[in-house]
Amino acid sequence: MNLREMSYLVAVADLRNFTKAAEHCHVSQPTLSAQIKKMEALLDVKIFERDNKHVMITEEGKDIIQSAEKILQEVARIEEIAEHARNPFSGKFRLGAFPTLATYIFPDMVPKIKELMPELHLILIEDKTAELLERLHKGEIDAALLALPVLGESLEIKALFDDNFFLAVSPTHPLANTAEIDVDTLAAYRLLLLEEGHCLRDHALEVCHQHNIGEEQDFRATSLETLRQMVKAGTGITMMPEIAMNHNETDIQYIPFSKPEPYRTIAIVYRKTSTKKEIVKHIENILKPQEKT
Repeated sequence: MNLREMSYLVAVADLRNFTKAAEHCHVSQPTLSAQIKKMEALLDVKIFERDNKHVMITEEGKDIIQSAEKILQEVARIEEIAEHARNPFSGKFRLGAFPTLATYIFPDMVPKIKELMPELHLILIEDKTAELLERLHKGEIDAALLALPVLGESLEIKALFDDNFFLAVSPTHPLANTAEIDVDTLAAYRLLLLEEGHCLRDHALEVCHQHNIGEEQDFRATSLETLRQMVKAGTGITMMPEIAMNHNETDIQYIPFSKPEPYRTIAIVYRKTSTKKEIVKHIENILKPQEKT
């Protein structure tokens, strides 16, 4: 069994469809099917159960595919190590970030990375924190921009900057003309928050619990932009991270909190065993605030 054949197995397992797997592997569907049958005959094991509509993986097949995935990942890592040895700032670098950060940090960051490391093939991934951590542990991404706290003995965690929260209200809201607000004042209100799974929701809920602030139960947003539009419409108020604020907006008022203001700390997280620490260091320097002299 060679690497190409292993990639066929993994593609069918991922897509659960022989036609789509063949397209993914850039071969004809009959060729892929024949190779799968050849491997099953060679191993004398049924890997897939299939009919005209469904593809299922047998119990033995699951173990075989899991081993094939590991082998393919290790081969890819060997190739990356060799490429990295030739030029530490070339090759693929897969960087993840969670949605309430990626939208606002990637556009400014990417041109700076390309200018500093022009031969680097930067691949950006936007996903929720839990999924990014899982992909980091599996070696599917090289680093992730996450909000602290992050746990993991095998991970290196470098804090980059603090992202302060502001209260976002419509211009007609009773709090709109407030110059500065104490968090405890919000105990009289209910906040609009994101749905489950967003780390921004977790940070906002932590503040809510500490200061006895209620959550608006009738609505949970799927994105920060939805929250912004709800605030503009006068539907409610929310906590907005500074990085997502648009200071040119006239239909939202952003009110700073009095000290100690709530905030989240953004960090870059990568594996301690990573061979791409020089690239991470450059990204760290790009994103860290420049010290004033």
